[in-house]
Amino acid sequence: MVIFDLICANGHQFEGWFNSLSDLEAQVSSKILTCPICGTDNILRRPSTFGLVKSRPQAQPPAVSGGPPQESDDEQTLLFKALQQLKAITQTLEKEFVDVGGNFTNEALKMHFGVSPKRNIRGVSTNEEEKVLEKEGVEFFKVPMLSRKTNISS
Repeated sequence: MVIFDLICANGHQFEGWFNSLSDLEAQVSSKILTCPICGTDNILRRPSTFGLVKSRPQAQPPAVSGGPPQESDDEQTLLFKALQQLKAITQTLEKEFVDVGGNFTNEALKMHFGVSPKRNIRGVSTNEEEKVLEKEGVEFFKVPMLSRKTNISS
């Protein structure tokens, strides 16, 4: 069993227990999964973080949906809008950065020292690996990412 933190379009946060990520994704896409509080089937998996190394400046930041916060928006609505924006950012990062997974630190160091060509990469690293990158002067930043098949509508 795998436990995922979830949120609905109305901002209700809850957790779900699933056999696998694909089980969660199947239930979300088939609208079987609903919020236990309000019953909506517009459910998101909460994000996790990834490290990124950018090899060249980007001309323009990624477009985001969801619009600016309104005075009438409550905290839960703001959280859902933020997740919508995060989805747009995630899609841009998946498109423009090569996923190196757990080899993030090694790949970033190779590029930093000129052993391999510079490119945009993304992946995961431990706190200890991040300290090594900082010590060596490798610029990177962490960004929360949504799963590829997260279901969210505007």
